[in-house]
Amino acid sequence: MRTLAVIPARLGATRLPRKPMRLLAGSPLIVRVWERVVGMGLFDTVIVATDSEEVEAAVAAQGGEVARTREHNSGTERAAYAASLPPYAGKFDVVVNVQGDEPFVSRQALQGATQMITEFGYEIGTAAVAAPPSVLADPNVVKVVTATDGRAMYFSRAPIPFLRDPSDAELQRSQIHQHLGIYAYTIGTLLNWTNIPDTPLEQIERLEQLRPLAAGIPIGVALIDEPARPGIDTEADLDRANRDWSAFIATAER
Repeated sequence: MRTLAVIPARLGATRLPRKPMRLLAGSPLIVRVWERVVGMGLFDTVIVATDSEEVEAAVAAQGGEVARTREHNSGTERAAYAASLPPYAGKFDVVVNVQGDEPFVSRQALQGATQMITEFGYEIGTAAVAAPPSVLADPNVVKVVTATDGRAMYFSRAPIPFLRDPSDAELQRSQIHQHLGIYAYTIGTLLNWTNIPDTPLEQIERLEQLRPLAAGIPIGVALIDEPARPGIDTEADLDRANRDWSAFIATAER
């Protein structure tokens, strides 16, 4: 199967203004993410999808491929629009959506999400990691529970699975999984996603992956065995990333 990786980017972030253009180790954040994904060599083509001339120029200056898009409500909509443009339409079987604020994105997570489609036959693939009980109380951490076959049963900001009896604490611990915001889709499912109406659960939780789940589209979850690394949403996140970047790149598996 031919794979297209799309990195959506927009300048409209509120918590960290002009986020894609903020510097990480001397280069715009979006360039660092693009470099990381290209360097893994996992995909046939890697593009940045943006409606910003400034972002386009920064990526193109480093030799990156850019798809110009409209304004969109989500990264998924932007990825779908980019994949439908003439240079890419009809040429790829799988599209992988890599968030533009995730320079520490895991190779294992990207591979796992993609394999949910290419090897296990799901229409949508994503990834998750084992997490400590402390994440259950954090609404900023999205949790996922899965069936025995790896299919997502539900995603939530709430503490799932809920511990009904303290004697089951160890059993609960084995089932706590933090969702990683990586998605792979068959091209048909990605294009169809944008035609599915919003659902009440998506609106309540502010989690767009609940839309296909509510519509009966199965999502395969790859459980990976490395710790989750935070993305960049705030000034503090960017400061941390700049401190950690050199050591990370020196040891990261390409």
